[in-house]
Amino acid sequence: MADARRDFAHKLSTQIIRDNQAVYVEDLCVKGLARTRLAKSVHDAGWSQFVAMLEYKAGRYGRTFAKAGRFFPSSKLCSACGAVAGTMPLNIRSWTCPCGAVHDRDVNAAINILAAGRAERLNACGGTVRPAA
Repeated sequence: MADARRDFAHKLSTQIIRDNQAVYVEDLCVKGLARTRLAKSVHDAGWSQFVAMLEYKAGRYGRTFAKAGRFFPSSKLCSACGAVAGTMPLNIRSWTCPCGAVHDRDVNAAINILAAGRAERLNACGGTVRPAA
């Protein structure tokens, strides 16, 4: 069973890296999630191993890979106005921002992680600022 899961993770990570120029993920506290009722799901999914596969394959194929910080409020940050909601338990799957936008928690987190990854990528270009004389 473990070999089948690992094989699936390898095939999926290769497909994701080949099909996309940039991949952004959220750095989850897997140890912390392993102590909750989500432990079986987190370990079965092999999230840490899957992210490691994405990271080394992105380097191999010349793709951009970035992780959003562990404390980045991806699911509580309004993607429309930028307001941060208060504490929100995991059982709340959708919420309404004071600006009037209604957010699905997972879709909103995906939008915010993409925006954070793009912002980091555009700000960290490196290289020389001025062309050579």
